[in-house]
Amino acid sequence: MKYNLLGNTGLLVSELCLGTMTFGGSGTGMWAAIGKLEQEPVNQLLKRSVDAGINFIDTANVYAEGVSEQLTGQAIRNLGLNRDDLVIATKVRGKMGEGPNQIGLSRKHIVQQAEESLRRLNTDYIDLYQIHGFDFLTPLEETLRALDDLVKSGKVRYIGCSNLAAWHLMKALSYSEHKDLAKFVSLQAYYTIAGRDLEREIVPLLLDQNVGLMVWSPLAGGLLSGKYGRNKQPEDSRRVNFDFPPVNKEKAYDILDVMEPMAEEKGVSVAQIALAWLLHQPAVTTVIIGAKKPEQLEDNLKAIDVVLSADDLKKLDDISKLAPEYPGWMVDRQANDRKKYVQ
Repeated sequence: MKYNLLGNTGLLVSELCLGTMTFGGSGTGMWAAIGKLEQEPVNQLLKRSVDAGINFIDTANVYAEGVSEQLTGQAIRNLGLNRDDLVIATKVRGKMGEGPNQIGLSRKHIVQQAEESLRRLNTDYIDLYQIHGFDFLTPLEETLRALDDLVKSGKVRYIGCSNLAAWHLMKALSYSEHKDLAKFVSLQAYYTIAGRDLEREIVPLLLDQNVGLMVWSPLAGGLLSGKYGRNKQPEDSRRVNFDFPPVNKEKAYDILDVMEPMAEEKGVSVAQIALAWLLHQPAVTTVIIGAKKPEQLEDNLKAIDVVLSADDLKKLDDISKLAPEYPGWMVDRQANDRKKYVQ
């Protein structure tokens, strides 16, 4: 397992991060479709992850309405893990009650939910506290000052964000810089070889501003797990009941047509190829992996050992790259008249 610095910090996090969306789902809703793991299997997954070198755990207050955080915190205690050896990330924004202030990024909701997450996780501090999206009702300044107060209080070590547009993130970074507040050190975002939209505006921003990238749904909601194909549609998969995130499936099948023989030649799974591709991308700090079963986790863990040659990467890039889009194609065109002087 390799460890990378999280953005512009001295904090080292494992290149694979254990995601906890499969912990604690119940009933028939979205969380049930994602996973229904109870305490003992959660203990097993966490133990295997830590044994493999993972030190980074990502959860959120909305995952199974707080149950994911509870199970995660209890697993840490059950296994006798040293809390300070772990980097625990959680999130705030989602709906946690029926009232109008039980959602969003107001100071009231952020502070309340930070306290609730600390209680559920049974910890004194949160290593990385992330906003789970943008709140169009709350002034950005209010959100950033509330997060900064949590950092100053010692209850939060670093702050991050998730699912933001490039202008959201750049505005936040600029405000925090100008007002000398804690800055977002990471962005958690959807990125996969079957969905490379992040590369248009956000990846250049992350590289320029030295903001870490935590990748969620690296297998495109299971579409790149190896179970799917033009003629393969498993009846028991998550996408049957929860077809998310949106994916251009025909393009994904074209990509799978390249990945499958590559995986077979290397003696690895298609999922490992998809994860290894991400680990080769310069903006990626860590890839979040989640599992319902131990064998899924074992398969994903092996991705760190997959070697992709320059030829492999070119084949994968050629089949998956984004179509040119303005202003990107114009920026690239105009860059050439200056780059020639330093080649």
